[in-house]
Amino acid sequence: MSTRLRITFAQLNALVGDVEGNAARVRSALAEGRADGADLVILPELFIAGYPPEDLVMRPVFVRACMRAVEALAKETHAGGPGVIVGTPWLDGDKPYNAVALLADGAIKALRFKHDLPNYGVFDEKRVFTAGPLPDPVEFRGVRLGVPICEDAWKPQVCAHLAEKGADAFIVINGSPFEVEKFDVRLHLMRERVAETGRPLAYLNLVGGQDELVFDGGSFAVNPHPAPDDTQPDVPWRMQSFAEDTLTVALEKTAEGWRFLPETCAERPFGMEAVWRACVLGTRDYVEKNRFPGVVMGLSGGIDSSVVATIAADALGPERVHCVMLPYEYTSQESLKDAHDVAQALGVRYDVVPIHKPVRGFLDALKDMFAGTTFDVTEENLQSRTRGTILMAISNKFGALVLTTGNKSEMAVGYATLYGDMNGGFNPIKDVYKTDVYRLARLRNQMRPPDCHGPEGPVIPESVITRPPTAELRPHQTDQDTLPPYEVLDAILRGLIEEEAAVEDIAERHGFDVALVAKVQNMLYVAEYKRRQAAPGVKITRRNFGRDRRYPITNAFRERP
Repeated sequence: MSTRLRITFAQLNALVGDVEGNAARVRSALAEGRADGADLVILPELFIAGYPPEDLVMRPVFVRACMRAVEALAKETHAGGPGVIVGTPWLDGDKPYNAVALLADGAIKALRFKHDLPNYGVFDEKRVFTAGPLPDPVEFRGVRLGVPICEDAWKPQVCAHLAEKGADAFIVINGSPFEVEKFDVRLHLMRERVAETGRPLAYLNLVGGQDELVFDGGSFAVNPHPAPDDTQPDVPWRMQSFAEDTLTVALEKTAEGWRFLPETCAERPFGMEAVWRACVLGTRDYVEKNRFPGVVMGLSGGIDSSVVATIAADALGPERVHCVMLPYEYTSQESLKDAHDVAQALGVRYDVVPIHKPVRGFLDALKDMFAGTTFDVTEENLQSRTRGTILMAISNKFGALVLTTGNKSEMAVGYATLYGDMNGGFNPIKDVYKTDVYRLARLRNQMRPPDCHGPEGPVIPESVITRPPTAELRPHQTDQDTLPPYEVLDAILRGLIEEEAAVEDIAERHGFDVALVAKVQNMLYVAEYKRRQAAPGVKITRRNFGRDRRYPITNAFRERP
């Protein structure tokens, strides 16, 4: 029986549906582990398929392709060489499972199926997978390893069962998406499993962007709480966040029991730095994995478009970002200057395309029908829709993806124009409240986070941050003509969206007029039809629009003050 295993944890970025490419990534990790003297190489949940595969796993031909890839990988493991633990979908009869496979000595040595299928928030696994029985440990070179799959370790039952069945240690493979402060939640729960069972635990997470989700890595281990004379920390190692990483560590049987030996503990980002890096990684992977040559976007000189342009430059490099200023008669000189200064600071391509003539063309076409009416939101929206049409034309001609720039506060209350500023294929700040957009701007001016390709130093002028926000669709317009101050609006929206709090409770908590809270609630409900037509964007909060929050468009319910 072994008393020590060297294990390579491969925190890698899978591409959903790229079965052959993901299998090649497993081979690379296996080669790296072999070179590092590893006994075992671990990869994340459903890595062969990519995560989440969603309804792909309802196609038996897809699952069988994954199974063939795993069988081929098993044959490439050699007697005495490193084994592999990897997540994959698996068919047992006609039932699809979220599985983990142990490959060693040229064969598939064990399969275990996920028992606790999550069915909340962004997760919909009960719809596409069959729940497996409580899993037993797998044995590898005399060591009994419990291999819970993600949610299986978030509650006590599976780990308790594995401990009762003699597991020496837990290897948890995960596809856990980023949310603000999610790392602390994971660490707390894994510490609970270790305290309950007395077994060490390694938590290997996926990294990378997949549509609206970002997987932030940050894999780590937890040892049973040290004895008073034990100087080893209960977290002996931690891997990088928002980046691919591999780490070879030792799992050793000591006088105190099995423990992971200390290795490096990577720094982890907090607060707005973590949000920035999630937005960058999500944007980069959406563009790269969908094979766009670059991005194009409208740069108005306002805070939202300035932050999105900077995220895009950090994600892709300035040379792949095309910013276009689309001025009309209400565009101020301050906006023209700020947009130019942002583009110059970032080093991106910058063009100015005035929209006076196309807007006038629309107005002339409609003048007979609109005769006798007054200027209102109709004419304002024509400006926005003209800009959206021009940006889409640039995208069609040159192939770049159009980025939209609306923040969560605006998307919540419908302060956006369908087929206008909502035009586009991806929105880096869709799940970022307006007040946090300002925080992101100040953070990026103070530091360039790791793995960002834009220029160092301040890139968003102070005038962009301090000027009152405005859509500039009529003279002297500001957002606060229509909306409460964003500090007030965001406090209300966080209560309504993140907490599902009652209108009267929100008003009482913050000292707001209950009629104002009810008005914002009505705006939130009424704008649902717009959000259904919005571009996808990076998930940041616990409840993003789309996967997390599914409200009916036709909805007569209102809380009356």
